[in-house]
Amino acid sequence: MTEALLEVCDLVKHFPVTRGVLRGKQIGTVKAVDGLSFSIQPGETFAIVGESGCGKTTLANLILSLMPPTRGDILLRGQPISRLSPEALMLYRKSVTAVFQDPYGALNPRMRIGDVVTEPLAIHGYPRHARQQRLQEVLRAVGLSAESAQRFPHEFSGGQRQRIGIARALVLQPPLVILDEPVSSLDVSIRSQILNLLKDLQAELGISYLLISHDLATVEHMSDWIGVMYLGKLVEVGQAKAVCRQPRHPYTATLVAAATPPGRTPPWTLPIVGEVPHGLDIPSGCAFHPRCPYVQPTCRTLTPPLATVAAQRQVACHLYTDPTSAAIWPPPLPPAAA
Repeated sequence: MTEALLEVCDLVKHFPVTRGVLRGKQIGTVKAVDGLSFSIQPGETFAIVGESGCGKTTLANLILSLMPPTRGDILLRGQPISRLSPEALMLYRKSVTAVFQDPYGALNPRMRIGDVVTEPLAIHGYPRHARQQRLQEVLRAVGLSAESAQRFPHEFSGGQRQRIGIARALVLQPPLVILDEPVSSLDVSIRSQILNLLKDLQAELGISYLLISHDLATVEHMSDWIGVMYLGKLVEVGQAKAVCRQPRHPYTATLVAAATPPGRTPPWTLPIVGEVPHGLDIPSGCAFHPRCPYVQPTCRTLTPPLATVAAQRQVACHLYTDPTSAAIWPPPLPPAAA
C-alpha cells in the first residue's frame, strides 16, 4: 500500500445561524460537513457526488484551506495542515489547486490570459523568464496556442475558458487538483472534450483529482472511487463502477436511476418522496429516513455508522444490520448484458 496523498479525518464544519443585527442570538447550526473521512491515493480520482446543498463545495473550501474546520484534520502526505506554519501553508497551497465550476466568472476579465495563468507563479516568487516558459508549456498541454496569452477572456468560448482554468490550476505542478463541477456549465457537445483532456493530463502528469459533481454519469467516467454525500455525511463509499452498477444505499440507487439516459429503463425505481431537508432542520437518526421507501423504526432514532458491508464498500444504512431487512434490500439487479 502506498502512502495516501491526501487524508480527510473526521472533518467537521458547522456554521452558526444567528438572529439580530448587532448582538445576534444563535438560533441553530448548519452542519455543512459532519464527520467525513476518506483518502486519495497518488494518481487516482476520488469523486464526491450528491445533490445541491449536501456540503460538497464546503468540503472543497476546507481542503483548499479557504476556511478553518470546526473539528477534524486534513493531512497532505501525512502532515496535518492545521499545524503548518504560514510558510508551510504557502507550500501546501502550491500543492492543492482547483478548477472552478463557472469558466466565465473564474477569470478576471481585465487581465490577459498570460497574466491569468502565470499569476500563481508570480505570487510564489517565480522569476519572469521561468513564468513565461511555464506558460507556454501549460498552454500547449491544454490545447491552446501560444498567441492565446495576449488575448482577453471574453475572446474565448466557454470550453476554451475552462481550458484556461485548467492551465492555471496546473501551472504550479500540483499533485492534487480539485475539480468543482468542471463541466456542469458547459455545452453538452464539449463536455466530453474537457473530461477527456483531464483524463489525458492525469495519465501524463500522474496527478490526483478530487472531483465534485452531482452527475453520476460524469463521475463513473472519470473516477476510481466514489463517495456519496447526503446532508454533510458520506452514506456510501466504493469503487466507481461498482457503486454505479450495484448501489448499496437507497439514496445512491435514486441517483443511479436519475442518471439513466432517456429511453432506457432505470435498474431501480424507488418511490422517493419530498425534498432535501433544510440544513437547520436535519432529521434525527438517519437523515435520509423521511424520503426512504425502506425506512425501519431504527432509522428514525439512530444514526447509522459508515461500515464495511462488502469488499471495498462502505455504507451507512441500518438495512445491513437489521435481519428483517434482508428480504427487501438490496433490490434485485437487472440481468447482465449478453
